[in-house]
Amino acid sequence: MLIRKPSDIRPSEITSRENYLNRRQFMQAGAIAGGTLLAPAALGAIVPEERRSRLPDVRESAFSTDATPNSYDDITTYNNFYEFGTGKDDPVVYARDFEPRPWTITVEGHAEKTGTFDFDDFMRPFDLEERIYRMRCVEAWSMVIPWVGISLASVVKHLQPTSRAKYVAFETLNDPTRMPGVRRRVLDWPYREGLTIAEAMNPLPILAVGLYGEVLPNQNGAPIRLVVPWKYGFKGIKSIVGIRFTEKQPPCSWNEAQPREYGFYANVNPKVAHPRWSQARERRIGAGVFASKQETLMFNGYGEHVAHLYEGLDLRRNF
Repeated sequence: MLIRKPSDIRPSEITSRENYLNRRQFMQAGAIAGGTLLAPAALGAIVPEERRSRLPDVRESAFSTDATPNSYDDITTYNNFYEFGTGKDDPVVYARDFEPRPWTITVEGHAEKTGTFDFDDFMRPFDLEERIYRMRCVEAWSMVIPWVGISLASVVKHLQPTSRAKYVAFETLNDPTRMPGVRRRVLDWPYREGLTIAEAMNPLPILAVGLYGEVLPNQNGAPIRLVVPWKYGFKGIKSIVGIRFTEKQPPCSWNEAQPREYGFYANVNPKVAHPRWSQARERRIGAGVFASKQETLMFNGYGEHVAHLYEGLDLRRNF
């Protein structure tokens, strides 16, 4: 797989308006019947199968920032994806031969539209957007990533959860033949994550299918992953094959593995230290080991959009 150096990436590929001016009109038609999303067969795939393919008809999101993104190399060679190994450089090596297509997503639980859907059919009703997010993990590092994806809120609305649905649970592919890290019992596979319905309906989260305007690389969670910008990075479940609407709080992999260290909510909160390190300051990946750390912002700087979701909730107990 070819990975370009930062110097090879033209600025026009990142932020140029020309990338968005020829946006075609997406057909918003389609209904789900018998587990199949019906849409015109002539409508081409929104997400091409070829690696490093440019994503068509991407429009810039109102939630994009002016922050300078990390390089493609930073974003695609320093990853947490335990299904391909526990080292930060394991995923780019061991996910190289992973084939993320064909792909299906199963929707279950308290929703009107459930079933198993082909990936292309699942994507067809939605528009692609580019949003530049600053994502963090608990090792006090951060990146600015130009994700391309679809609004999670739009997906949830489309699937029509019932009044019994209080949470949305997600599940990663569990395949030890294609994901060598699954052969090691470092976690209770498959990897699982969850959000409250209110969090999932916030306009910020996306189901990402690309970055830098290209198809999502294997090591970053191809073909589809969750991005929740005000939470720590382990909430960004990758290679999603299952979505379930539940009445009770769903199990989450890290919360179950280390409940004292990883809470269900996983909100970026510099006032609550991890049991083994402070989370008050962070260093940008790519800045160098001698670069000064910066203060970690509450809710990763997205407080104006999400703080209301946690009014009355003790964020020290519900971390």
